[in-house]
Amino acid sequence: MTRNKKIVIISGIIFAIGIFIGVYQCFFSAPEKEFIKWERIVINLDTTEEELIPKLKEQGYIKSEWAFNLVLKIRGLEGKIKPGGYKISKTWNAWKLALALANFRYQNWIVIPEGLRKEEITELAKRELRWSEKTKEEFIASSKEGYLFPDTYLLNLDYTGEEVAKRMENQFNEKVADFFKEAKENNIRNDTLIILASLVQREAANEEEMPLISGIIWNRLLKPMPLQIDATIQYILGESGNWWRPVTPEEYKIESPYNTYLHEGRPPAPICNPGLAAIEAIIHDQPSDYFYYLHDSEGQIHCAKNYEEHKENIEQYLKKNTTKNKTQSATQKIE
Repeated sequence: MTRNKKIVIISGIIFAIGIFIGVYQCFFSAPEKEFIKWERIVINLDTTEEELIPKLKEQGYIKSEWAFNLVLKIRGLEGKIKPGGYKISKTWNAWKLALALANFRYQNWIVIPEGLRKEEITELAKRELRWSEKTKEEFIASSKEGYLFPDTYLLNLDYTGEEVAKRMENQFNEKVADFFKEAKENNIRNDTLIILASLVQREAANEEEMPLISGIIWNRLLKPMPLQIDATIQYILGESGNWWRPVTPEEYKIESPYNTYLHEGRPPAPICNPGLAAIEAIIHDQPSDYFYYLHDSEGQIHCAKNYEEHKENIEQYLKKNTTKNKTQSATQKIE
């Protein structure tokens, strides 16, 4: 190889390296050179990866959207960035940032629906927060049924079960404070308010009928007559994987203070964690002359003023749809 050819090849290599370094510096390198402490960013539940990347560019975490997308593709990380809380730095290059966002959340979102019992919440937290059995047991021991506010939470993955229970109870106290004041003005005790709200939460098919069901429950309590609510039996019998299963005829006789078929009055404690609509419905119930109700196979409520009318509703809306009703929960009716 002649000397001139060697010079050309070496020059080409140097030029290529220069281009590579230039491209890297312009598109892939860290936006900041000097040490900067980690910063916390939160990716909301409804934020997609496509929406996130322009925000990373806008906030100075990456130099190029195109380059960051390329890194995700090369590393096989496309679609792997999930909602949650992260600690990242503007001194990280695109490769390190992509790896961190795809693998190292320190906070996860968890959505707690209305009407869950605390054991159901632990099962949900096991999936979303990676709880161990020990953490689940801590939560159960530290929490009070009925006072765990159903909401959307962003929680540290290293929180103890006790810390999460406290967070949810604090949220409950904040959200329900005004209802407690209003309940007191209506001569309703706080514990009665939440216990009855938990019944309405499990019995109602939707928020619109909650005041109606609340009024029927109040009618029975003031009569007085047994509430006869299937959800209370379900609470007694509930077990992992089937917390609210249909009740068999023999199970209505099970001895428990929660059995509202055997014992008059309200149960001794809430049977689930109700939402604000159910709590409000106990204070602002819908007055009526009804003492009975049931839901048909389509979820439509049918009320009755006396047992004879109720039996007619059973005949018309339940027994004629026996096949359909086998898949329906036995809850949401009073007999």
